[in-house]
Amino acid sequence: MDSLITAAARALAAGDPLGALNRIALRDDAAALALRGIAMARLGDLARAKTLLRRATRAFGPREAVAHARCVVAEAEVALAARDLAWPTKALAAAQATLDAHGDRVNAAHAQGLAVRHLLLIGRIDDAERALATLDPAPLPPALRAVHEMVVAGLAMRHIRTGEARAALQRAAEAAHLAGIPALSAEVDATAHALVAPAARLVTRGGERMLRLDEVEAVLASKALVIDANRHLVRDTRGAVALARRPVLFALARALGEAWPGDVARDVLVARAFRGKRADESHRARLRVEMGRLRALLRAHADIGATRDGFALAPSRAREVVVLARPVDDAHAAVLALLADGESWSSSALALALGQSQRTVQRSLDALTAAGKVQPVGHGRARRWMTPPGPGFTSTLLLPTPLPAD
Repeated sequence: MDSLITAAARALAAGDPLGALNRIALRDDAAALALRGIAMARLGDLARAKTLLRRATRAFGPREAVAHARCVVAEAEVALAARDLAWPTKALAAAQATLDAHGDRVNAAHAQGLAVRHLLLIGRIDDAERALATLDPAPLPPALRAVHEMVVAGLAMRHIRTGEARAALQRAAEAAHLAGIPALSAEVDATAHALVAPAARLVTRGGERMLRLDEVEAVLASKALVIDANRHLVRDTRGAVALARRPVLFALARALGEAWPGDVARDVLVARAFRGKRADESHRARLRVEMGRLRALLRAHADIGATRDGFALAPSRAREVVVLARPVDDAHAAVLALLADGESWSSSALALALGQSQRTVQRSLDALTAAGKVQPVGHGRARRWMTPPGPGFTSTLLLPTPLPAD
């Protein structure tokens, strides 16, 4: 490797992409193309970075398997930054195997870390946690170790384990400081902001208040009967009942929880559960049927009794009933949660991450764009959506990952 390539690589490692480009901007050999691609990615021109890295991948012949695999890993990292979640994971796995076979432990671990981050973004939390458990961060340099710890923190926050998240972010901050890359330290600080930003609303008959993530954890660990509108669960110390696939039943449970210890009138319940339809005898009959179903599902946790005007919830063992609601009541909150990271997302990537159809996501984006909450960038297949930074709340609880039932 010649001196200019070596100097450019050192500049990139030190977080100086412009210094790297000053040395190799006019070169088109394979190594220079790869370094130019990484530098352009650091500067935010992801489209140009993808083009350069693909050229570098083709330029490295079959005899240069390690260099070829490193370019594949770099392409995967750019795709992840561009929120191109449909990139071929098999290619990344093959590159990781090649790097492992040739003793390049650092880049192999980096490839595995990218795979974990991809799983985290598309909501496969359990798979991400299993993959992360097999990753040894010891050989990683400080910059990659900081990224690894941020992934650990992200998993902990999705599981509402704030102590683990705080410890991981502290380790990430220390590693970022050792790396000496200001942009990385800023990213760690932005991730840490999620621990102090409002994560949910506690709704009771007496009013509501915002909760931080550690306060949400305390509520979930309490002896209260919790009606969780973020995960569509009803839970207490005995366990949880998932109602994500029963929206009518959950709407009834939430209405009863918000009114506890009082009752809710039948007309109000009909309006909440059946989307504002005016109550008539058929709706009242359906309400009785749905209440019977809800009573059967919650038998181990609470009783639902009929009153003169409506229905009331009575917890079996818990002394109180609380409702955890989203920090923002928006029909498109899950889309906003993903866009809150400040990156530009395609509608296909959003659909993959949320487990919804692309058309459903597109309708949400159209509504959010009309409301001025998101802004489109580009045209046609290159069109992306993003939201201004600083939404004021953490997106952790808006993302589509169910809490464990135990």
